[in-house]
Amino acid sequence: MSKINLVIVESPAKAKTIEKYLGKNFRVRASIGHIKDLPTKKLGVDIEHNFKPQYEVITGKKKVIDEIKKVAKESEIVYLAPDPDREGEAIAWHVSEVIEGIKSHPPIKRVLFNEITKNAVREAIEHPVELNRNMFEAQQARRILDRLVGYQISPLLWDKVRRGLSAGRVQSVAVRLVCEREEEIKAFKPEEYWSLEVRLEGSKKPEFVAHLAKKNGNKIEVKSGDEANKIVSYLKNQFFHLAQIQKKEQKRHPTAPFITSKLQQEASRKLGFTAKKTMMLAQRLYEGIELDEGPAGLITYMRTDSTRIAPTAIEEVRQYIVNAYGKNYLPEQPNVYKTKKTAQDAHEAIRPTSMQYTPDKVKKYLERDAFRLYELIWKRFVASQMVSAVLDQTVFIINGGDYQFRSSGSVIKFDGFISVYTEDKDDDGVSAKSGDEENEEGGLLPELKEGETLACHEFLPSQHFTQAPPRYTEASLVKILEEKGIGRPSTYASIISVIQEKKYAEKNDQKKFLPTSLGVIVNDLLVKNFPDVLDVTFTAKMEDELDSVEEGTMKWTDSLSDFYKTFSKTLAKAKVQMKDVKRQEIPTDIACDKCGSVMVIKFGRNGEFLACQSYPECKNTKEFKKTPEGKIEIVKQEVTNEICDKCSSPMIVKTGRYGKFLACSKYPQCKNAKPIPLGVNCPKCGKALTQKKSKRGRLFYGCTAYPNCDFATWDKPVNQTCPQCRHPYLFEKVTQSRGTELKCPNKECGYSKMVDG
Repeated sequence: MSKINLVIVESPAKAKTIEKYLGKNFRVRASIGHIKDLPTKKLGVDIEHNFKPQYEVITGKKKVIDEIKKVAKESEIVYLAPDPDREGEAIAWHVSEVIEGIKSHPPIKRVLFNEITKNAVREAIEHPVELNRNMFEAQQARRILDRLVGYQISPLLWDKVRRGLSAGRVQSVAVRLVCEREEEIKAFKPEEYWSLEVRLEGSKKPEFVAHLAKKNGNKIEVKSGDEANKIVSYLKNQFFHLAQIQKKEQKRHPTAPFITSKLQQEASRKLGFTAKKTMMLAQRLYEGIELDEGPAGLITYMRTDSTRIAPTAIEEVRQYIVNAYGKNYLPEQPNVYKTKKTAQDAHEAIRPTSMQYTPDKVKKYLERDAFRLYELIWKRFVASQMVSAVLDQTVFIINGGDYQFRSSGSVIKFDGFISVYTEDKDDDGVSAKSGDEENEEGGLLPELKEGETLACHEFLPSQHFTQAPPRYTEASLVKILEEKGIGRPSTYASIISVIQEKKYAEKNDQKKFLPTSLGVIVNDLLVKNFPDVLDVTFTAKMEDELDSVEEGTMKWTDSLSDFYKTFSKTLAKAKVQMKDVKRQEIPTDIACDKCGSVMVIKFGRNGEFLACQSYPECKNTKEFKKTPEGKIEIVKQEVTNEICDKCSSPMIVKTGRYGKFLACSKYPQCKNAKPIPLGVNCPKCGKALTQKKSKRGRLFYGCTAYPNCDFATWDKPVNQTCPQCRHPYLFEKVTQSRGTELKCPNKECGYSKMVDG
């Protein structure tokens, strides 16, 4: 009987796909992510002994490790195949340590593949490599660095602000960017300016509009309505003539295939996806989708900052372009794109694994949003290897006395790559004024001749104001993080998730980030007390050092030692000097409606609130909000139809540590409180269901009639009837691998639906 070989990956979905590729002589097991990490309840780093980490087996991973060891004992070779990046290398390293603990353990090899296809996986197995110590140490240095910052600054915030807060080397810099942008917006003073357009007609139609550009050959800015009206009065007595016609051919070039950051940006702009959702869907497309012919990974590895494309993929896409669009859409040589100096060029750009998996072919196997993301990746990749678009641009230069006007028009001469894909752009925050010759582009212009006299039908002066820089969207926040070297491609989604989960920033109705009052307070404290850690250039420098560790040009302990010399001194100073926000009281001009004393702003575990200065004699408190002008407005209490079952007073909605709840309006005389019903009735007794919290802090959903009724579920009941079996409610399930999903509790029904987010 031939011995088996063991392959270890980090994901069960990936294991399922790979096992079908390798056949009966291979067993594939999943570590389900990391198996070891630093301890959760202590620092876990021996600073005095060269920052030695104290790794522990992660809770719940003992069974996984036992299974790996059991199969490894029976195996001829163990192949470690987690993802081809630092995180994957760390998983592989810790798994190898477990296997090396087995007496007479089998040989251990590392296998790397950029796509989960049969050929790629088998090729990797046939050409294994050794574990990469430098890559592992770069990840270890990052983990320890983040632990040193987070576990030593966070307790300060607990002491000075409130428990449960966290600081992070990268997340705190992201919060700083959001806070500083808000400060710019508040400090911005709009400046008035005017544009002036004229509606003209020559010897041939159509009429066209030209905008004011120059006076006596110099660029002109019109700053008031009076100035605009004076120019109009002058021009009414002038003749307009077409002084010059400029015709030129312009080329618009395709953009590179996706890297991680660009995929997150475009999925946000075009599809409305969060970075977290984009990466979750991309992970699924990478790990494998069940097709009629078997499982297949549809895209290459999705955590990459390289634009490199494998020669075989170039050949395949070039043939596809010829077949689908024709030879005139194919450049003579493949398009090559620059990759950043810091990129891991062993990786490729994000692309389809095979051109045979066209969007039309795989659509029926994919959920709607997974398909939309795949189609985006497909189109971007195909367009990246097509010829440039060619535009014919015409510019009219028109003179009217001392003033010069311009009108431009363009027409697509050859669509090239834009027949498949064009990249969207973010508002970059520049307060642009009209008359920008670099960016003007209009419709068709009439066929006129130089020297023609033009009839002026209308003057169109318009008032404008310069605009403040815009708040960040997910796309523009990822863009600025990338530009400033904050974090790396694999961290952007988690950074954006964490700053929202910790309530440091939130999105408004336009899905743009605003700092919360908590975010502003924490940012102010950290910037003042830890200027180095919160410095953007310092954070980028640390990322460069981690790259040097991976390249083998710097020792990981040297990087940590250099950082900690300064950080430890700053930390000691901050413990003494950091402002105590908990005990801070800011007087207002609002009088207490119960005793007449002054109300003060205090900061509690749920954020800022108004409290009577006469506390504890008067315990009156109010929730408040600030207007854009900085004025304090008391939030009106949300009265409900619920009646207090202790004193018969109306119940009101209040916000506490765990969210909103119902409280008696006669508080503090009556301290009755109860949870808010979910709007779904208990399937056992018919009473209302509500959100609860376990002893370990985990949310669950149970009956309000407890202990008389013991119904409980981890999944959130949602007040929606199942469209298939008419079950009265659905469950909302949230998992890292699949995201948010609505499922029918009736197992015989099987209805499920993915939720956007």
